[in-house]
Formats: sequence, C-alpha cells, structure tokens
Amino acid sequence: MDDQATQKRGLFRLIADVPTLIVQLFRDELESLKLEITKKVKGVAIGAALFAVAAVFAFLAVIILLFAAVVAIAQVLPMWAAALIVAGALLLIVLVLVLIGTAQFKKGNPQKTAESVKRDVNTIKGIGKRDGHVR
Repeated sequence: MDDQATQKRGLFRLIADVPTLIVQLFRDELESLKLEITKKVKGVAIGAALFAVAAVFAFLAVIILLFAAVVAIAQVLPMWAAALIVAGALLLIVLVLVLIGTAQFKKGNPQKTAESVKRDVNTIKGIGKRDGHVR
C-alpha cells in the first residue's frame, strides 16, 4: 500500500509540474527561435551588403566600359562625335526601357481586383450579388 501511495504522490507531483514544464518548453522554444532568426537576419544583412558593394562595382565597370567605347570610336571620329554616339545609344536604350515599362504598367490594371474586393465586402455585409446569387 505504501508503494501505491508513493505512486499517487508521484503522479500528483507530475501533474502539478506539467504547467511549469510547458512554460519552460515554450521559453526554450522561443529562445531557440530567437537565436535562429538572429542568425538568419545576420546572414541576410551580410548578403545584402555584399550585393550593394557588387552593384557599386558593376556601376563603375559600366562607366569605364562606356568610356572605353567613346575612346574606341574616337579612333575613327573626333572625340565629341564619339561621345555623342555613345550618349545617343544610351538614350535609345533608356527610351526602349521606358516604353516597355509603361506598357507593363498599363497591363497591370488593378481595376478588376478592386471591383472583386468590393463585391466580396458587399457579399460579407449581406448586400449585393456574388456569382449571380443574391444573398
């Protein structure tokens, strides 16, 4: 009988410890999550900084390549004409990109989505129609 009493006390003690154990488990999991997020954020920040530095060097490389193009064309034409040719080519590229970008903006008309959201809100409120059914 003494063994049963000890088992009951042990069971009651275990049941009493469950809330404390659950709280500790949550704390440990949150700490683990915090460490993992901190590690990932550090990695993302370092990656972003490296991309930014690479972008600066790429920009400088493009400038040097454009200068080299001017110098190469200047071998057969005056320097001013070579510079105008390279600048004109760059402006032509800019014009084409702007036209393509404008066309893409016109394609992405959110009007249909806005109307759909309005219909959904009205349906939730209980007014209006949705898919041909009056609600």
